[in-house]
Amino acid sequence: MMQSTSFNGPARLLHWSMAVLVLAMLFIGVAMVASLADYGTLVALHRPLGLLILVLAVLRLVNRWRRPPPPLPADLPPWQRRAAHASHIALYGLMLAMPLVGWAMLSAARIPVAVVGPLVLPPILPQAPMLYAQLRELHTILAYGLFGIILTHLGAALLHGLIRQDGVFSSMAPWRSRRSAGSF
Repeated sequence: MMQSTSFNGPARLLHWSMAVLVLAMLFIGVAMVASLADYGTLVALHRPLGLLILVLAVLRLVNRWRRPPPPLPADLPPWQRRAAHASHIALYGLMLAMPLVGWAMLSAARIPVAVVGPLVLPPILPQAPMLYAQLRELHTILAYGLFGIILTHLGAALLHGLIRQDGVFSSMAPWRSRRSAGSF
């Protein structure tokens, strides 16, 4: 069986949906820190979106396990292959860690995590103000790391799409390209 040269539909849908959600979450997080006036509204958006990102990240991992990504171009230097692999591990790790650390942080503060309406997640840690403070700092550090990895990912996508033109970008593009059918 010949391996596909593009990601399957669910992978592309999850990728681009999560790209919008993760960027929105980063901006909401920055706005939460910068604005006291809209804090309650922003938090009310931030919590369920974080949980949605967690669920979608798990679905992405399941899809990726069942339908492996297309191979990278054969002429890609080994250090770039390793960097691509490491950055994807970091992206998935952070997409899983950020919501879990946020949930743990709120649990340690005994702040309920409302999902929708009256549905509230159970705490995953006991109340501990010092642990809350440490997890809040970790959540912030992870957010900066996620932002950095996203910028790196965007730079690599632009490198593949505009300079190398090797089909890597078109393999995940939300549209179907004639080039993606056999460009590697």
